[in-house]
Amino acid sequence: MKKFAVIVAGGSGTRMGSRVPKQFLLLNGQPVLLHTVEAFLSAYPDMEVILVLPPAYIEEGTEIVRQSSDPGRVLVTAGGETRFHSVKKGLSLTTHPSIIFVHDGVRCLVTQKLIRSCYDQAVEKGSAIPCIAVPDSIRIINDEGHKPIDREKLRAIQTPQTFQSEILLKSFELPYNESFTDEATVAEAAGYEVFLATGEKENIKITVPSDLIIAEQLLQK
Repeated sequence: MKKFAVIVAGGSGTRMGSRVPKQFLLLNGQPVLLHTVEAFLSAYPDMEVILVLPPAYIEEGTEIVRQSSDPGRVLVTAGGETRFHSVKKGLSLTTHPSIIFVHDGVRCLVTQKLIRSCYDQAVEKGSAIPCIAVPDSIRIINDEGHKPIDREKLRAIQTPQTFQSEILLKSFELPYNESFTDEATVAEAAGYEVFLATGEKENIKITVPSDLIIAEQLLQK
């Protein structure tokens, strides 16, 4: 079955304290985004990558694609106002039927193993939403103060959120809603059941400077 990875890289460098968006920062000598693109290109020889970028950074993204192992399998496009709109733009460049991965551009440590396991589950069940257990004690804040909640019932959600194209394309026909925090919430709003999958602790999202240091150590391992 055809495979598309819609890699959304619309973030800024605000929390990184950088003038350069975090997806373009160097990690072990290469842009963060290049690590991400290469993970998907190497997972399957027929994987096609759609890289969704801020309009002002199309040129930088195109240069990263030139550095990749197979530029012919990567298409660059401009994103929209929100993640929802950016993903929708990426989806417009896919074809049906296929399996579609939607991935955060700054989750640059995603492995071939995780990509392939998400693919296999999506083929079988329709979707695969990788997640990991929450290791910390958790409290929820309410009007009365705060109280602990059972962390055994909590999961931290990751990407690539992976779907059969019929499900994802139909879901993104919905009008935008602020409750759409990821692709799973969109699919659920469209009436589809989504299925969790086992994620990886090292599949971190580069958000703050310390994340880059951790990622460098993990890559060197």
